Amino acid sequence: MRFRDRTEAGERLGAAVREHVSGPAVVMGLARGGVIVAAGVAEALGVSLDVAVARKLGAPGNPELGIGAVAPGVRVVDERLVQLLHVTPRFIEAEAEAQSQEVERRLLAYRGDRAAPVLRGATVVVVDDGVATGVTARAALRWVRTEGASRVVFAAPVGPQGACRMLAPDCDECLILHTPTSLRAVGEWYDVFDQTTDDEVRTAIEDRDRPGGDA
Repeated sequence: MRFRDRTEAGERLGAAVREHVSGPAVVMGLARGGVIVAAGVAEALGVSLDVAVARKLGAPGNPELGIGAVAPGVRVVDERLVQLLHVTPRFIEAEAEAQSQEVERRLLAYRGDRAAPVLRGATVVVVDDGVATGVTARAALRWVRTEGASRVVFAAPVGPQGACRMLAPDCDECLILHTPTSLRAVGEWYDVFDQTTDDEVRTAIEDRDRPGGDA
């Protein structure tokens, strides 16, 4: 199973999520790329779209390797990796502080003066464009819980085998369309996987707010 781009992945994921979610809900796309996929899910459900921001904590000397992640008021640390790589508490604190500031910057950039959605008591669908290590998804899911969501669903087009088992403690339901035995990078499963821009995130959210956007 491959996906042409994030828009097509969102259409296919939306059709699948519609079988699992009914009634009022809020769809939260993980910035950046997850927001484009989430737009298709929100359209399929006929509900509003907003953005969730979680930032990976990069390993010393290898920022692409996630040793944890932060979301507003939430920190997730992969203790196994931290011990294996001998990462110091001082490094984790400095990295968490830097990434927390970036979370706040992005939320302001994406929302502007728009109010954040009320999640208390709501069914919330958290969407990403794929799962690799899962640390950012875990941070976002825990943040949604702290906001009082009554039911939390995670959805993505692709992720490794065992991803839903890993995320199970932080969500009520997990839906991943394709779980290959080997997943080196999420982008390998897309024909087009360009980096999503801040403007594309804002446009996707604003389009759902416009009359005729069904939100």
